Amino acid sequence: MAEPVTIARPYAEAVFKLASEGNASGTLAAWSDALANIDGVVADARVQACISDPKVSAQQLEGLVLGVVGDKLSGDARNFVQVLVQNNRLELMPLIRAHYEALKRDKEGVLEAKIISALKMSDEQVKQLVAQLEAKYQRKVTAQVETDISLIGGVKIVVGDKVIDATVRGKLDAMAAALTH
Repeated sequence: MAEPVTIARPYAEAVFKLASEGNASGTLAAWSDALANIDGVVADARVQACISDPKVSAQQLEGLVLGVVGDKLSGDARNFVQVLVQNNRLELMPLIRAHYEALKRDKEGVLEAKIISALKMSDEQVKQLVAQLEAKYQRKVTAQVETDISLIGGVKIVVGDKVIDATVRGKLDAMAAALTH
């Protein structure tokens, strides 16, 4: 059986292609909003229960989703919901949205960075760090900031598949590894 990400990817790419064409189907931002709205409905526990309930027909499920969010969706986005329901793929919505957003960021030249700090960072510190990352990568960077006290001190930055570990925990782990080998 194929991985859910593998199944979700073509749906995200199809939506991205529609959004990139910029015709009546909308823009990248409009589709981003539409996918967020659909994902918000699908994430609800009651809707999840309906998705997994074999007694709920495709028409009922489609009516439920479109009844909640349909007035916020374009015709193409409504059709997209119908396709997902008919193909039993509505539960993949979070993965479809995540892949779409990655494609959108790539087209817009934006990198997403995950900044994990041992202590809460001020807005100014985050701004300075983002500016340094933008200078390093020559692209716009959006940052998601988290706090993890197990790092003891310092900061860990994840940009794509690159990790910059300037934490005390990272240095201790490296020292322990060097001593045991």
